[in-house]
Amino acid sequence: MFMIQTLNKISPAGLDKLPHDLYEIASEIIHPDAIIVRSHKMHDMKLPHSLKAIARAGAGVNNIPVDKCSERGIVVFNTPGANANSVKELVLAGLFLASRNILGGIEWTKCLVGKGKNVPKLIEKGKSQFAGPEIRGKKLGVIGLGTIGVMVANDAASLGMEVTGYDPFISVESAWGLSRGIKKAQGFESLLSDSDYISLHVPLNDETYEMINHSRFTIMKRGVRLLNFARGGLVNTADLKEALKKGVVQKFITDFPDEELLKTEGVICIPHLGASSSEAEENCAIMAATQILNFLERGNIQNSVNFPDCDMDITGDRRLVIANRNIPAMVGQITAVLADDRINIVDMLNRSRENLAYNIIDIDGEISDKSIEKIRGIDGVLITRVIQ
Repeated sequence: MFMIQTLNKISPAGLDKLPHDLYEIASEIIHPDAIIVRSHKMHDMKLPHSLKAIARAGAGVNNIPVDKCSERGIVVFNTPGANANSVKELVLAGLFLASRNILGGIEWTKCLVGKGKNVPKLIEKGKSQFAGPEIRGKKLGVIGLGTIGVMVANDAASLGMEVTGYDPFISVESAWGLSRGIKKAQGFESLLSDSDYISLHVPLNDETYEMINHSRFTIMKRGVRLLNFARGGLVNTADLKEALKKGVVQKFITDFPDEELLKTEGVICIPHLGASSSEAEENCAIMAATQILNFLERGNIQNSVNFPDCDMDITGDRRLVIANRNIPAMVGQITAVLADDRINIVDMLNRSRENLAYNIIDIDGEISDKSIEKIRGIDGVLITRVIQ
């Protein structure tokens, strides 16, 4: 029986993927094999010795102590792309909100309550103050061409925008997903200088923190509309306020508000609704649960943020999975133990990712507790697990 702890409310559509005869699922479980989490902050949490994996039902893992997990050999999964359509739809809404003063118009019409028969006449008289441009024919620069960035670029192009994308690390899969009409930016600065609208779709890390700052604002077109539905911290707030005051930025739309942004004119703050759709929550939960099942029952890894992807069909009587530091001679030491125990290796897969490596070894017959302890005792081995 596998023990699964949930640290947030997880969609039943996902939890139902874990068979009830093999999995016990509850928020109160003390010694879990795996944790499924959404927004719960885990950095100050003591990680149980039983813990083998954490699945984040979402893309970002800022709430998970990934480095601490890596030191312990705990695999951390996320669910990239599961909420992509939900975020994309909100970005498209952001494009319209940035262009047409829809929110201002809505608030103004509320002031007409009590005007009776004069309301239609007052609306016709006052509506001009909320006019704005169409997005059709305007230039949109998309920074970051992952799953969401590609979807935004494609749909914006379908709406008639002239779309240019920038991502020096674009994957082959993302490149194949781009519509033919999407242009490739010659460089980051050229995209900033040529765009009427700019949409950010990059992760937050040391390289991207406050990537939009004073020097970048000086390059942009006057009156540009900037959207951030990716992560808070990508835009320097003080420099943004200066750019808004000077008219360099016409509107800033963000799904990551803070108090300073809430009181800044020209900013439209959305309360982090990118993934807040029933479909996105279900998709993330289903993907997270499926990854946990595949890892616990078969030892396979997909969409881990700290270990390499490893997927192999089971071909032997037993499966041995080993996580270790990525240092020389590890595979040789492991296979030597198996050879000394006269264990036949049916199939084997070894993958590495930066400082970590992962091994899947299918074997014939039994493996002794003594051999398991020998492997666990190899310097650099983090976890060893036998799957029957």
